[in-house]
Amino acid sequence: MVDLDQIWSDYGQALRGFLRARVSDPDDVEDLLQEIMIRTHRSLSDLREDTKLRAWIYQIARNVVIDHYRTSGHGKDLQADDLWYQEPDPATARDELADCIAPMVRALPAEYAEVLTAVDLEGQAQKDYAAARGVPYSTLKSQVQSGRKQLRSLFENCCRFSLDTRGDVSDYEIKSDGCKKC
Repeated sequence: MVDLDQIWSDYGQALRGFLRARVSDPDDVEDLLQEIMIRTHRSLSDLREDTKLRAWIYQIARNVVIDHYRTSGHGKDLQADDLWYQEPDPATARDELADCIAPMVRALPAEYAEVLTAVDLEGQAQKDYAAARGVPYSTLKSQVQSGRKQLRSLFENCCRFSLDTRGDVSDYEIKSDGCKKC
């Protein structure tokens, strides 16, 4: 059984990014993150399979966001199926690969790993990140693009991907030489 500290260590930053993409007020994001932690703690004994932890924690997060909008009056008749940001089914290729993103990012050169961690994994706005580090915004945008290209290259060195008509990963196959990064 996984404990709450381990869950928070593994998913805390990703959940913060998930919330930032859906809730504009940073204070609300922090409040909702605490609510997710409370609900996770209360329901941890209900989790039957540790292998479904990621899907379970994101279901809690989606419900917290829905409840937030309902109580604020912005979504009185809001249902989970109405939301455009539904988390993919845990059996999908995209979801299976999601656990590889952080290790792959850490395999990048430090300057790219740092910026992609902040921007893509933690959800920090590029302009805010650039301002905090005294880097011109255009330079930071170039770093993000270069980092993403290198990340894609790492993924393509490990796996063959099949894309659907929208360009989303529909299936993948690990190359015969394998991949040791995730």
